[in-house]
Formats: sequence, C-alpha cells, structure tokens
Amino acid sequence: MNEISVVGAGLAGCEVAWQLARFNLDVNLYEMKPKNFSKAHKSENFAELVCSNSFKSTKEGSAPLMLKKEMQLLNSLTLEVAEKEKVDAGDALAVDRERFSKELTKRILANEKINVIRKEIKEIPDGLVIFATGPLTSESLTKCILKKIGKEELYFFDAIAPIVYGNSINYEKAFFASRNDISSKDYLNCPMNKEEYLNFYENLINAKTANLHSFDKPKVFQGCMPIEIMAKRGQDTMRFGPLKPVGIVNPKTNEKYYSIVQLRKENLESSFFNIVGFQTNLTYSEQKRVFRLIPALENAEFLRYGTMHKNIFINSPSVLEKDLSLKEDGRIFFAGQITGVEGYLESAACGIAVGKILGERLKNNKEFKFPETSLIGSLMRYITNEENASNFQPMNANFGILPSLDEPIKGKKERHIKLSKRGVLDLEEALK
Repeated sequence: MNEISVVGAGLAGCEVAWQLARFNLDVNLYEMKPKNFSKAHKSENFAELVCSNSFKSTKEGSAPLMLKKEMQLLNSLTLEVAEKEKVDAGDALAVDRERFSKELTKRILANEKINVIRKEIKEIPDGLVIFATGPLTSESLTKCILKKIGKEELYFFDAIAPIVYGNSINYEKAFFASRNDISSKDYLNCPMNKEEYLNFYENLINAKTANLHSFDKPKVFQGCMPIEIMAKRGQDTMRFGPLKPVGIVNPKTNEKYYSIVQLRKENLESSFFNIVGFQTNLTYSEQKRVFRLIPALENAEFLRYGTMHKNIFINSPSVLEKDLSLKEDGRIFFAGQITGVEGYLESAACGIAVGKILGERLKNNKEFKFPETSLIGSLMRYITNEENASNFQPMNANFGILPSLDEPIKGKKERHIKLSKRGVLDLEEALK
C-alpha cells in the first residue's frame, strides 16, 4: 500500500490522521511548527485555535449542533477533546484554547499509527497525499499547489478579536450573566449607556486601521467582519450584533442597558477574556485607546491585540472531485479550510470526511458517500459543485445548503429541528 502523507496538523489534518489510524492505517503527519510559524500562529502544539475559542452553538435546532452530532457519530477527536477542556460559555461550546491544543497534541503523539514529522513541506510528497494546511498555507507550498492545479488562489481577509487580562477588568462596572439567564456566569458583561456608546462609536469609526498589502483587495469574510467595518454600516448596527443588550439584565440591580460588550472566558482559571465579536484591524495603539472607552475596560491590559490576516483557499468546485481528490491527480486530496469550508467545526468535519472516505476505500474496498441530507454531505456538495466555480466563496454550516424537506413546515425552529433529525438519522443509516 502506498505511503499516506497528511500535510498540516491543524483541526482538519489531525482529524484525517485520526480517522485513518482508526482504520489501522499508518500515517505520516507533517507539521512545519516549531521550525516555521505563520503570521497568526504562536504555539508549537497542533490544532491551535487562532481566532475564537468557541465551537459555536449547542442549541437544539441550530446548524452547529447538527454538525456536532454528525461529527460525534464519526468519533471526532476535536469534539472529544473539546468536551474535556470546555469552559463556561452558555449555549455554546467553548474551550480553554491552550489546554485544548495541548491535549489534542498529546493524543496524536500517543497514537502508534501516526508518525509525526516536524518539517515544512515545500514539494508534493510521493504516494497518497492529503493537504490540510489551512488558510495560512506557507508561501512556498502555496506556489507548489497552485502550479499543480493550474489555478489562481482565492483569498479573503480574516480578523482576530483581542484578549484582555482578567485582573485588568473593572468588575465594579461589569457583571456576569447570560442572555435571558441572570443566574448564569457564562459571560462577563460590560454595559454602556447611550452617551458612552455614542462616544465609543464615534471613536471607533474614526480610528486608524493597520495597512494591508496594497496589491490585495480587502475582501472580508462576513462571519469575521472587523468591528470597525460593522460600525461604519450604521450607528446602531453593533447594537443589533455583538453589542446587543436584549435579554441581559444586571442580576444585582435588575438594570437594563443601551448596549453591552460581552467577554468570554479564555481559560478555566478566568485569567484571560476574549472580547466577543471584536475582530479588528485597528492599529494596536488605537485598540488600546478605543476599547478602553468601554467603562469596564478602562484599564484593560491586552494579552493579544486583534489582527487581520490573509486566508487563502483553492477554487474547489473547479479542481476537486466529489470525494475532495484533485481532478488532475487522484492521489492528492484536500481537507479543511483550504477547500473553502469556513469555521473550526467545518474544517474538522471536512478532515473527518476525507479520513472516512479514504479509510473505507483503502481498508474495506468500499466507497463511502455522505448523505446530502447531512451537513457534512451538503458542505462537500457545495465545495465541489461546478456551478459555484465562477463566484466561489467560503461557506459555514447552515440549513440553507440542505435539501428541502418533503413536507413544508412553517415554523423556522421546527423546520430546522426536522432537518437536523433527518440528516443525523440518514448519516446513522449510512454508517451501518
């Protein structure tokens, strides 16, 4: 049997290797860290969470929960470790990012079927190859891949939210509560009255941003829109987005507010907090000045400032087969965000899919197909549908990409629950 190489030990790459190992297949997992780091990566560990520390909603009838259920059916390493290292985040699954990455790395290194090689890959290896190098693929490998597929890269700019030290927050001007649940301590809420909000808004829309490369047109992915771009869409846009005050009440005073900035725990010790929804491209000095206008953050110290970086992805509909193999060379596969799926869960799920397909093919001589009614199946269909090639954009898991129900259901929540149950049951049946 040909040697199997997985390039990139992010969420997708680790899931591919983990799935193949479950089929008792030997895998070489290549990771360029710690010899080389991308502009956004800092840790030597695998599956480093660069942006948020959240794996999104756990609410019934939500697309993220449906995707989680599908991934659990396929023994997802990501979700297994996430459950072990989770922190309080209300109706979302969030993790202590350092502990998560460290634990996942530990499990990969302990797997006897996975041979980890710390080396930057600059050429396409021999044998079976799965590129799971993510949106921050190194420049040399990007050139190699583009030469192979004969297509130009696509890209968008992704933004990261800042993280502040917990001991620098003014807790007298903040309170713990979750939306519609004042007894919960999942989020630390930093309220503003109308005057404070308008002052913050005016300073934000006039703040200086960091320069992007002049040869790149700043295409921004909607799911990670910088807070300053959102603010420029209208005075109240943020108040209908990440600063929405609806459903949040101060448990001590029963007071409601004009706007609220929420902070989410970054670790179990609550020593670091992520400013939710505050992805930004402001200069560091402007972040410090403007974000300190939020009363509870008036003395905030930053563990990490927000940044913006270029994410690349290939035009999958024009170059990939339905099983995510390269049309021009069937021994080469792609998995994760480099294919155009967007998000932690989606990237991991894409890795699981490739690992499952290859494992069944190589070990059991069986062609496994994900049901199109499943979110994994629909994501794969989206990124390989040739009709999407002319205007291909990254895609999150959502109910809009699923086939319609046979019987129309009026209520949105009821319809989503029905779609979710159908897809999960269909995947269960396919896995028998």
